Amino acid sequence: MLNKKKVQPIYGESGDLMAVLISAEKWLKHQNQLEKILFGEPADPPASPEPISDWNRFLSYWDFNYPIEKSTRCKNCGSSTEDWTEDAPRKFTLRNANMGGLVVFKCRNCNYLVRKKHFKDHTYYESSPSSCQV
Repeated sequence: MLNKKKVQPIYGESGDLMAVLISAEKWLKHQNQLEKILFGEPADPPASPEPISDWNRFLSYWDFNYPIEKSTRCKNCGSSTEDWTEDAPRKFTLRNANMGGLVVFKCRNCNYLVRKKHFKDHTYYESSPSSCQV
């Protein structure tokens, strides 16, 4: 539960301050100013590194009935690639991969999240906005 200031410090097991949680209301109200303070000019935060180790772990346990495919496509804007790992510049950024068969990308063209769901005998694509729309 947030305190009256709508700010909640988050501490790790050793008691060190790890992060600070602010309410969505406060973030949305002051987002531009906070991004400038936190990330400098321009207001865009630096790109986070892709979790390639998660992708490699997913591949190491591959047991589906079809060959590994590195193609990706966004149902929102139509952007696509035959091999997301080889694009320069990248059309998609890997956000998550798990051994259950879910691989999530962020489309660099429209910023939608692209979920590629691997089932035993086929893949299925979904696309949705990357953040909630208020």
